[in-house]
Amino acid sequence: MKNTLNQVFHAPKFLIGFIIFVGLIGFCFIYPFFTDKGPLTMYGNGNFFPPGTYVNREEVVEDDGYTLNIERNAETKIAASLGDNEIKGILTYFDLAGIDYSGIDTNDKVALVDLWMENYSSDYSFKTTTANKKLFARIQSIVEKAQKDTGVIIAEKNAETGELEQSETITGTSYSNTSDLASVITFVLGTDNFGRDVLTELVSATKASLRIGLLAGCIATTIGLLLGLLAGYVGGVIDNLITFVTNLFTVIPSFIILILISYSVGDSARGVTVVGIIIGCTAWPWTTRSVRSQVISLRNRDHVNLSKLSGHSMMRIILTDILPYIASYVVMALILQISSGVLAEAQLSMIGLGPATTKQATLGLMMQWATQYSAHLNGAWWAYFPVVITIALMTFSMNLMNQGLDQVFNPQLRD
Repeated sequence: MKNTLNQVFHAPKFLIGFIIFVGLIGFCFIYPFFTDKGPLTMYGNGNFFPPGTYVNREEVVEDDGYTLNIERNAETKIAASLGDNEIKGILTYFDLAGIDYSGIDTNDKVALVDLWMENYSSDYSFKTTTANKKLFARIQSIVEKAQKDTGVIIAEKNAETGELEQSETITGTSYSNTSDLASVITFVLGTDNFGRDVLTELVSATKASLRIGLLAGCIATTIGLLLGLLAGYVGGVIDNLITFVTNLFTVIPSFIILILISYSVGDSARGVTVVGIIIGCTAWPWTTRSVRSQVISLRNRDHVNLSKLSGHSMMRIILTDILPYIASYVVMALILQISSGVLAEAQLSMIGLGPATTKQATLGLMMQWATQYSAHLNGAWWAYFPVVITIALMTFSMNLMNQGLDQVFNPQLRD
């Protein structure tokens, strides 16, 4: 056993996959100790807040602040005031006016504003819609307002007269230190469509998807192992019956069966555990076929025949003379089943048949929410891209481990 483990952990592919997998799992279990955010706590009253640190604006205004010799230029101030719609308007103006902006990154607002200030003219030499004209005028109004550099005027209501009176002017050289503010929160990966912290939700979802994959993998591997051992060793009518059922499930795509069972269970009962069980109960056929073929090649070996002649029971022969020889294959099958379980949950959730729960997110549910609320159309990459990367890392690491084990235990693949 020690020598086998030494060979396994010296296989480059297995080692790389193992490090990635353990690193992913380790982060998921360590991260909650460094945050008090609930995985499904809603912070934002809006959709898809971008990654960054957020401070309470009321506290910033009330803070005495510091005057620093770091005044923002007009382009930077304008860029901070422009939203996605205004940026699209700038690009539309460039296209209609024939202005070349190919050398500018469209995400670089400052460069776009600088080019706008150089080329904008209210005397349009092209035909455009009234809506575009209003948009261009609004953009130019923002530009002119920022260029005046009058600062932000803070007014307070007079207790006696009830009129607003100027109390302070915040200029471009006024700064607040975030350590002086009580209400500061950082969203490393922004928020999702419900205003929930994506990173905290992703960590919780990863653990839930792994739990589904592990449950599905164990169930599928156990069923496949039992049926494969029985069919391969006993043979005859039992073998024909198990093979017939296995072929039946193989001919009908397992994902179709998975959809039908998930739909028939209903939303009220379809939780994380139930989905894992459903996936496991539909993923066993290929394991059964593979184990059966392995057992058939072993059942007439000399050491098995010797055990039969010695009067050993079928259970003992299977456990002591056959199972140890296919143990490595069973472990590899389990790893692949876990990986397939994670992917199956993501597929089910994407079509609305995943876990029906408001208390626990999964990787598939996060993808489904992002798609449903058009994150890909709104440019909210943080709502779905980290999920895709997590799923890819998880399945890639397990496939690498499986290939590494195959190189160790399969003589034909050894160097």
